[in-house]
Amino acid sequence: MSSASRFYLINVGVPVLLAVLLFCMFDLTNLDVLISNQFYDPVTHNFVLQHDHLFEKLTHKLPRIIPDTTGELAVIGMLLSLIWPLLPKGRFSAWLERVRVAPSLRWLAAHRRDFIFVVVAFAITTGMVHYFKSHTSVWCPVETTLYGGIHEKREWFENFSLLHEAGEGRCWPGGHASSGFTVLALYFVARRYRWRHARALFAAVMVLGLVYGTTRVPQGWHFVSHTFWSGIIVWLTMLGTALAFYGRERLSQPALGARQRQADGLGAAVLESVPVVSGR
Repeated sequence: MSSASRFYLINVGVPVLLAVLLFCMFDLTNLDVLISNQFYDPVTHNFVLQHDHLFEKLTHKLPRIIPDTTGELAVIGMLLSLIWPLLPKGRFSAWLERVRVAPSLRWLAAHRRDFIFVVVAFAITTGMVHYFKSHTSVWCPVETTLYGGIHEKREWFENFSLLHEAGEGRCWPGGHASSGFTVLALYFVARRYRWRHARALFAAVMVLGLVYGTTRVPQGWHFVSHTFWSGIIVWLTMLGTALAFYGRERLSQPALGARQRQADGLGAAVLESVPVVSGR
C-alpha cells in the first residue's frame, strides 16, 4: 500500500467508518435516550446536574479557557509575525537585536503559516459546526417532550436541509465538545514539524473534547452521540484545512523520534547479519 493510500485510509477511512457505526448504533436506535434516562428524575422532572451551578462552572464555563486562549494566542502570533519583515533594517532593528526582541520577532515570522493555519482552522471548523446546527435543527434533551420540554425529539437526518436553515433547534452536533476538539489544530502543527509527542497531544485533545461533551449529558443539554458526531465533523474539517495549508506529504511524514528509532533498528539488524569471525 502506498503512503498516500495509507494516509487517507487512516485519516479519512477510519473516521467515516466510525461515523457509519455511530449512525447505526445511536441514530437508528434508542440508545441515546436510554443513556440520558439514567440521569433524569421523572419525579422532579429534572436531570441530576441540570441546576448545579458549580458543576456548570467547572465543566462548561472554565474549560473554555483552553480553546479560547489557544485561538487568541494564534491571532496575536499571526499579527506579530507581520512585524519583522516590515521593519526597516537600521538602527532600530539593531536596537531590537541588543534588547533580544529581534530573535522572537524572527521566530514569529518564520512560523507565520502555522499561526494563520490555527486561526483559519478554528474559523472554518466553528463555521462548519454552526452550519450543521442550523441546518439540522435538533433540540436538546431538556427541550424535548421526553424530558418536560415542548419540542419533539428528532434525529439530525430527519430535519437536514442543505441550503436553508431547518429550524430554531441548535443542539447537534455538540458545540461545547467541538470547542475542545478544535485544539486539534495544534496536533496538525505538531505533525508538520514531526514532533515525536504529536500522538500524545492528539490523545489529550480527544480526551478534552470528550470530557467537554459528555459532562453536558447529566445536565440534559446533549445526548451522548452529539459529542461523537462533533469529534468526527471537527476532525474531517480540520484535516481538510491542514491538507490545504501543509500538503499530504508533509503531514504523513513519521515523527523524527520514530524515524531515528527505525534507523537504529535497521542498523542493529545489519550488525546482527554480519558474521562474527573469531580468532584462533
